[in-house]
Amino acid sequence: MSELIHLEKQGDVAVLTIDNPPVNPISSDVCAGLAERFAEVAADDSVAAVVLTGAGRAFVAGADIREFGKPRDPNKPGLRDVAMQIEDMEKPVVAAINGACAGGGLELALGCHFRLASPGAQIGLPEVNLGLIPGAGGTQRLPRVIGAEAALDAILGGRLMPAPQAKAMGIVEDVIDGDIVAAAVDYARKAAADGVELPRASKRTDKIDESKKNMGLFDDRRKAIARRYRGFEAPFYAIDAVEAAVTLPFDEGMKKEREIADITVASTQSAAQRYLFFAEREALKIPDIPKDTPTKDIKKAAIVGAGTMGGGISMCFANVGIPVTIIDESQEALDRGLGRVRNNYEVSVKRGSMKAEDVDKRMGLLTGSTDIKDVADADIIIEAVFEEMNLKKEIFKKLDEHAKDGAILATNSSALDIDQIAAVTKRPEVVIGTHFFSPANVMRLLENVRASKSSPETIATVMKLGQTLRKQPVLAGLCPGYIGNRILRVYLREADELVFEGALPQQIDKVIYDFGFAMGPYAVRDMAGTDVGYQARKLAGTNERQYILNDRLCDEGRLGQKTGAGYYRYEEGSRTPIPDPYVENMIEEVSKELGITRRAISDEEILERIIYPMINEGAKIVDEGYALRASDIDVAYVHGYGFPRYRGGLMFYADTIGPDKVYEAMERFHKARGDIMEPSKLLEKLAKEGGKFTEQ
Repeated sequence: MSELIHLEKQGDVAVLTIDNPPVNPISSDVCAGLAERFAEVAADDSVAAVVLTGAGRAFVAGADIREFGKPRDPNKPGLRDVAMQIEDMEKPVVAAINGACAGGGLELALGCHFRLASPGAQIGLPEVNLGLIPGAGGTQRLPRVIGAEAALDAILGGRLMPAPQAKAMGIVEDVIDGDIVAAAVDYARKAAADGVELPRASKRTDKIDESKKNMGLFDDRRKAIARRYRGFEAPFYAIDAVEAAVTLPFDEGMKKEREIADITVASTQSAAQRYLFFAEREALKIPDIPKDTPTKDIKKAAIVGAGTMGGGISMCFANVGIPVTIIDESQEALDRGLGRVRNNYEVSVKRGSMKAEDVDKRMGLLTGSTDIKDVADADIIIEAVFEEMNLKKEIFKKLDEHAKDGAILATNSSALDIDQIAAVTKRPEVVIGTHFFSPANVMRLLENVRASKSSPETIATVMKLGQTLRKQPVLAGLCPGYIGNRILRVYLREADELVFEGALPQQIDKVIYDFGFAMGPYAVRDMAGTDVGYQARKLAGTNERQYILNDRLCDEGRLGQKTGAGYYRYEEGSRTPIPDPYVENMIEEVSKELGITRRAISDEEILERIIYPMINEGAKIVDEGYALRASDIDVAYVHGYGFPRYRGGLMFYADTIGPDKVYEAMERFHKARGDIMEPSKLLEKLAKEGGKFTEQ
């Protein structure tokens, strides 16, 4: 274990270097190695002071989350033991924070007497993002170093801060340009020579005394985060732990922290969030696309269509410094689209999430044109026009004519057959789907859709591009609706069936909201506009049962929030949905026309009838190979469709309730509703064998 911690003596200063590639995570072996090395230097009379640092590009980038939930070896020290051992040292210990210092890394550094950081170091406690709290003294030491309010900001924010900010907050003593270890050695040697009393975080009371003057802070913070963290447990537990730092002696606070930490580690929520942490990384791995597959360098993009989606996609490129040419057929449409983009940026400035000077900088990366020939120098061209096959084919014929050799031709289609689109070009190998989600400049999911002739280079490039654009890419196979919208269709279908049978939109929306979605299906339809797809259905002459109620609302001009009425009505200037008796009467008429006798439907039935068929459809997608793995569905639904992160995604949620329970329900639905509810073969297999989706 000690080989994980290198010991080098520089005169009378011992330099301990954590070397656990790639980012020095704190594991049980690292803790044991640290304990052994610190005991060694404590007993060495030739050592006057100690410097602790990390090998490579990180100090310690957090705990090894693969060990979470596993039984701890009682014979090995834990991180909290090591941090206390360091703090109790009679020799000065200086943390030389050379890079990422996250979670357990900062808790380790807080045990040191002094902390210095490199300018590029990133420092923080991101545990809440994994459904946890800092459990090795972070909630107890940090308030003593910077005060309870600042500690809450750092812990609840869950983000890493740059070293200069950490210095301004008082987390580190100084930010050092140049050789951080050499500077730390000098600092440690001077501290030893000066013989000053060593600052120990656990003994500090000045910041705690200040915090005691504002005990209302904790309830205020609980109220302040109630909406943002609705449904999440860890942020509220974190407040409890920091409050304990202010109200209890250090030892009792540490005991309270451990109790809370143990609860969060064992929780389903943390298991779900840790699972997603790995699932997001796994989604980037394509089994038949080797890691070393060459990718195209995307230096310039072109977007065809200056509407809401086209503008939002353009912003994604401009936000990361990639120039974009936006093409539309009329100057009026182009001006309107660019105006909308500028307005979006100015709203960000008003909210404080963007600097005013950045607006012109980003707008300067956008060039408007009404000439399709201006795609000629783009490395990727993304079509983002109306969802109509013939229109897309027309555009791709022109792109094939004017795009340079090697340019990727992508469609933002949300459901159409990309093979048909690729077939009108002479280069189907560079045609692929890049399905952005609205609003494209906000939503993280990028559902890349592999057409039958998309080349490995094309696929690898758009997956890499997704990361460049700060998106979460997921690769989907080509089937109607791909991954996300294929399941969404089931979600909306089942919601409508429940309305026909006796539920009301407001009841369904409340059940879905209480489950953890930001909005229910009918509130979302009103926000997006009930006329989405309406004209296309009219032109096609389709009259699907699923759209009867929706299209009847459209026929009467109830297009949602933009007209003040849809499934709900809206007061002028308000987006708050108000149930409307007029719609309830319309629903009763539709039920009667369909020959359905309405009945009372429980909230429990609503949840099962909507979520279980979605799980079943996800199982079919995995079984048919359109999703590479079940976890890709979870990543897509969390990042693109608002599935609550603390539930881990559709398929993880299925595992928490049991595939056997879902299968039993689908069997009942199948008997009542016919083939549309037939259980998937994969669901049946897992139910009978006791398997899990997350193992697929």
